[in-house]
Amino acid sequence: MTNLASFIDRNAAFGPAKVAIRFEGVSITYAGFAEEIGRAAHLLRTGYGVQAGDRVAVLAANGPTYLSLLYACARLGVILLPLNWRLAAAELGYILRHAEPRVAFAEAEFLDALREAAPGLPTAPFEIPEGESDAEGPGTLDDPVLLVYTSGTTGRPKGALLRQEALFHNAVMSHHMHRMGAEDHILSVLPFFHVGGLNIQTTPALQAGATVTIHSRFQPDAVLAAIMQDRPSLTLLVPATIRALLAAPGWAEADLSSLRAISTGSEPVHRAVTDAVMSRGVPLLQVYGATESCPIAIYTRLGGDLSRGTSTGLPGLLCEARIADDAGRDCPHGIAGEVLLRGRNLFCGYWRDEAATRACMENGWYRTGDIGTRDADGYFHVHDRRKNMIISGGENIYPAEVERVLLEHPAIAEAAVLGAPDPKWQEVPVAFLVLRAGMVLEEAAVRAHVSAQLARFKVPRRVIFTDALPRTALGKVRHFELRPLIGTTA
Repeated sequence: MTNLASFIDRNAAFGPAKVAIRFEGVSITYAGFAEEIGRAAHLLRTGYGVQAGDRVAVLAANGPTYLSLLYACARLGVILLPLNWRLAAAELGYILRHAEPRVAFAEAEFLDALREAAPGLPTAPFEIPEGESDAEGPGTLDDPVLLVYTSGTTGRPKGALLRQEALFHNAVMSHHMHRMGAEDHILSVLPFFHVGGLNIQTTPALQAGATVTIHSRFQPDAVLAAIMQDRPSLTLLVPATIRALLAAPGWAEADLSSLRAISTGSEPVHRAVTDAVMSRGVPLLQVYGATESCPIAIYTRLGGDLSRGTSTGLPGLLCEARIADDAGRDCPHGIAGEVLLRGRNLFCGYWRDEAATRACMENGWYRTGDIGTRDADGYFHVHDRRKNMIISGGENIYPAEVERVLLEHPAIAEAAVLGAPDPKWQEVPVAFLVLRAGMVLEEAAVRAHVSAQLARFKVPRRVIFTDALPRTALGKVRHFELRPLIGTTA
């Protein structure tokens, strides 16, 4: 039965000794990887009673086990639930209560947070022990395989559900974008709990029979060392990690000649970053998409036109894209509108949230909420991100989520969170607060209150106390009046 795991089996049949994964000095062949997937599937089925449609959570840094569990889930028709290890226990708790996984695999350093978040949830060590193997399973490409939670505009995250066929179509577009084949060697350093780190290059490479070198976490010096020693042909970095690489002491002298390209996305790419990479003779490819699109949707292609500056490229090989006005009509070239996407790479809905799914889908088109234009040659330029969203170091922060926590403090009457420009992280959150009458609150206390419930990157870098927030007649905060008061965090 064809599922994502069967592609690993086929690659193992064609080249059993070919290296599939390199991690911390250990090489795993395609034959070895296929065998470990089988053992993982058997462990899930017999050790934890996992059945088709169940969820399996993972709270861990990058590693081969992450991928073995993904493909084992695909074989069984089970859904992998990647958890962001940067989240606070309260955030993890909400996701786990909402998704109700059967079991959670966790690295030792995250076990305390997991047990605090979900005290009754069965846990498993982040490893696949020796044992029996399931070579087959009921999973098909029609089955959901990934449940990825994104921060929600209502203050609660939403779980985007992706079918196996979405990952398959996404991989075909990655192959087209990168001209990727079995001879490629991918350096994978972005977190697998994001669809970007998992699906822009990593799973496409394994579908193509290429080799993937995995780093557990991004570290600039380690990336530069790997580029010079392991000689990868492709890697993926978000702008914040590219800036960290550019600032590393060894960047100017590093031998980058093995790289056919570096890909980037998740936030607007400044021309200075593009020029710094391209000046070293390495093409910088841009990719646009969302968790809901797996994420590849629009991209520039290796060997294609990379001269258009801010353009994120053309609609992908298997994804349609258009710019539409509020009535859903196509906008003329150069006129701004909302970016809409359609294709079999799209998600199949938000987990247990039919209203949110209906709100973003229209006649098969996914409404991204992003504003862009399309030039006369069909190239897309994405100008603004989703309304109010802050992107800090490649992580999405929705102000409503931070505002929800702020308003739980008994001294705070009103709250508005906006993004402030930051030279290192692109943006950081800043909070405007109105206190209740007679109450006194220090900035440090505000930050401590938020950090107890949300990830560190979501904690306001600055707190600005004000007597009132400017609002419209309907009560909505007029953010444009607050923005000039922010300045910069530099």
